[in-house]
Amino acid sequence: MDSPTHKETERNQITPLDDEAPNAYKVAIPPKQNLFKEFKYTVKETFFADDPLRSFKDQTKSRKFILCIEAIFPIFSWGRGYNLKKFRGDIIAGLTIASLCIPQDIGYSKLAHLAPQYGLYSSFVPPLIYAFMGSSRDIAIGPVAVVSLLMGTLLSNEIDPVTHKEEYQRLAFTATFFAGITQATLGIFRLGFLIDFLSHAAIVGFMGGAAITIGLQQLKGFLGIKTKMFTTKTDIVSVLHSVFASAKHGWNWHTILIGASFLCFLLLAKFIGKKNNKFFWVPAIAPLISVVLSTFFVFLTRADKQGVEIVNHIEKGINPSSVHDIYFSGEYLGKGFKIGVTAGMIALTEAIAIGRTFASMKDYQLDGNREMVALGTMNVVGSMTSCYVATGSFSRSAVNYMAGCQTAVSNIVMSVVVFLTLQFLTPLFKYTPNAILAAIIISAVISLIDYQAAILIWKIDKFDFIACMGAFFGVVFVSVEIGLLIAVSISFAKILLQVTRPRTAILGKIPRTTVYRNIQQYPEASRIPGVMIVRVDSAIYFSNSNYVKERILRWLTDEETVKGDYHTRIQFLIVEMSPVTDIDTSGIQAFEELHRSLEKRSVQLVLANPGSAVTDKLYTSNFANIIGQDKIFLTVAEAVAYCSPKLDVNP
Repeated sequence: MDSPTHKETERNQITPLDDEAPNAYKVAIPPKQNLFKEFKYTVKETFFADDPLRSFKDQTKSRKFILCIEAIFPIFSWGRGYNLKKFRGDIIAGLTIASLCIPQDIGYSKLAHLAPQYGLYSSFVPPLIYAFMGSSRDIAIGPVAVVSLLMGTLLSNEIDPVTHKEEYQRLAFTATFFAGITQATLGIFRLGFLIDFLSHAAIVGFMGGAAITIGLQQLKGFLGIKTKMFTTKTDIVSVLHSVFASAKHGWNWHTILIGASFLCFLLLAKFIGKKNNKFFWVPAIAPLISVVLSTFFVFLTRADKQGVEIVNHIEKGINPSSVHDIYFSGEYLGKGFKIGVTAGMIALTEAIAIGRTFASMKDYQLDGNREMVALGTMNVVGSMTSCYVATGSFSRSAVNYMAGCQTAVSNIVMSVVVFLTLQFLTPLFKYTPNAILAAIIISAVISLIDYQAAILIWKIDKFDFIACMGAFFGVVFVSVEIGLLIAVSISFAKILLQVTRPRTAILGKIPRTTVYRNIQQYPEASRIPGVMIVRVDSAIYFSNSNYVKERILRWLTDEETVKGDYHTRIQFLIVEMSPVTDIDTSGIQAFEELHRSLEKRSVQLVLANPGSAVTDKLYTSNFANIIGQDKIFLTVAEAVAYCSPKLDVNP
């Protein structure tokens, strides 16, 4: 959105050349901008592009106070219009996602190397906080597979979860605390754009690799392999070696039978749900049915006596306080901070992506910065109530959406069900086999492998595909943290490559028009004899200015060696500047060097349609006077018209 000053600048940039040619225009010098206003406008567009305070304008103090409360707690805004019809949809959705989250939470806590109750704790307190502070109507909050795996991997690198169980749990709460602080800080200081540096392609690859890794980790429970015989590493080579090394004596056929049977049932349920949206509830309720049936089966047959590993004890009661368990000093403070920042960013990326997806489906706006504050607050509070990092779950959010949720009240309903489970039902999970939890997780993470997205990425952008595969293979063959590092590194590498090597093009005239376009895109476009027209498709900064200059000179050299119909030597170089949004001192210097090189070749430099920011700097630096103000034009067509009568056709 342009400020009034900028709009005025754009209007003032177009002025008639003279009275005899009222339809010919030149690029005028924009009026000087007030430095403070320019700085204020830049800051506003960078951090407050959505103008979050616009609703506070011209309001009374009491009304501003109410709006402030509603901004922090959106539930007080949409709650005024809440009715029984909406509640009916929310309670159905809440009960449906609760049936899905309870078995998933128990399984995901094992991924994080935590006791089963911690997964349930994380689906009790955080969703309640989010329901009051979040702006998404559809997102379902709780532990997710990727973040659980990431937490488990990073935490176990620092502390052994078996021999130092209490210290491990404390570090988990510390990491969760700093994950929440990171998320809330990004939202408060309007820095949400930082998560966009992790590209969609990198996320697709990372999620796919994490899904493979999670699935491989479940082979321990799925095949009944003892913990001491299974590797603590997550790469595919180590896991498969561990699996096949234990095949002779480590596998338990009773466990395999239970796991395989219910995995087939879960996959069939997912297939039915995908085939017909009316049966969305089938894959949602299938995990709970699997847990109930498998638990009942093990209890009746006492399969645990045959080597089938079971959950055993789940702590009864709601979340105990963990405020005093968080490391606020000592050697684990820094480690918790590092793990928390990493987990917080991944959790935030996943939640925002999910929230935006469902917001676009229902055609409402999602406030990204408000979401970050809500997610951060719930994780900070969660860290103090024995929870580990929670975020938006895609599988639960999809079920929530399909079940007809209307508002975040569905999260409250889910929390109430989890509360009742913690208070009264946890003893019933004693005989739940680990194999069924492994089957539930495997069936859940399969959807994270989005091969269709990978194929589309390959078709659209090969460099994006490299980022996708780099993240994927990094996670699968090395570790989760290395895969994440590769994903971020390749995303940054792409940004640097695009900044330092901007696209440039030679333009030609489209037949029977005054339009000039890229001759590679439009082969029928004809070049103008004696004139080379170049377009730079990027701002010109210190990082790319030398490349732009050398690329133009190299094109000029190539043109001078061209034979055939193009006999007239190059006498004019027209640079189309409309895509050049800005230029710095290095860019100006590069143009001065280009001008001197062209003078030695008897080639004149002409500029076409520079924007207001570029024009201002061209005149301020005196470069416009160096090349001549009469050689700066509003359009390429006018620049060509200026050059054509001056061409020396017999050099």
